[in-house]
Amino acid sequence: MEEYLDKVIELLVLYGPKLIGAIFVLIIGLIVIKLIKKGVAKIFAKKEFDQSLQSFLKSMIGIVLQALLWISVLGMVGIQMTSFIAILGAAGLAIGMALTGTLQNFAGGVMILLFKPFKVGDVIEAQGVVGAVKQIQIFNTILNTPDNKTIIIPNAQLSNTLMTNYSTEPQRRVDWTFGIGYGDNVDKAQEVLNNLISQDQRILKNPEHFIAVSALADSSVNLVVRAWVSGADYWGVFFDMNKKVYEEFSKAGLNIPFPQMDVHVHNK
Repeated sequence: MEEYLDKVIELLVLYGPKLIGAIFVLIIGLIVIKLIKKGVAKIFAKKEFDQSLQSFLKSMIGIVLQALLWISVLGMVGIQMTSFIAILGAAGLAIGMALTGTLQNFAGGVMILLFKPFKVGDVIEAQGVVGAVKQIQIFNTILNTPDNKTIIIPNAQLSNTLMTNYSTEPQRRVDWTFGIGYGDNVDKAQEVLNNLISQDQRILKNPEHFIAVSALADSSVNLVVRAWVSGADYWGVFFDMNKKVYEEFSKAGLNIPFPQMDVHVHNK
């Protein structure tokens, strides 16, 4: 019995201070981690980060910090963590290589949620498609096209390639090109276009619209028209102006050229 007591006392003398120190570090570490998570949450709220990203990042930060804390505590007690860490590293490398594409999409999703190049409801063009952003997920972004199709784009492609956001600016410029026939009165055409623009209340007065002869084409004199509108009025103004120009040019005696072919038949 005395022999067992001596061994217990020896172990307490040898490992007691390390165990007490490890417990102390564990308690202090858990408190510090809790404070760090609260501080991160306040920063996220102040910066108005996306809610889904907030919960994800807070959870990840907590897991990483707790893992580091436990590794430190176990090392203080005397447990050799070198082999354990090496095994974890090898397993992480293998998993990372197997999930390369998924991890790229994950990283792309985090970048999109952090820097917000677009948000839900924005109309964007990417990967050859145009649509309104329906959802921003951690791996994919879901678009809804004008003809009501659902398009799923991996976030890695959205974060690393060209993307156009049509909803960022409140105003957009509408561009048209209208052709009149050679011999038609250019000043008359410009007058008709100016009148149509002034009659449309959706077209902004500032910036001022622009009309000029853009090209002397093969069969037409082309006039370019540029006007500024609210983003929500873009397509309505675009389509309405095309219809009005077709009607008013005809009334003003202005011809809108179209391709024609003359066929000559020779009788022998």
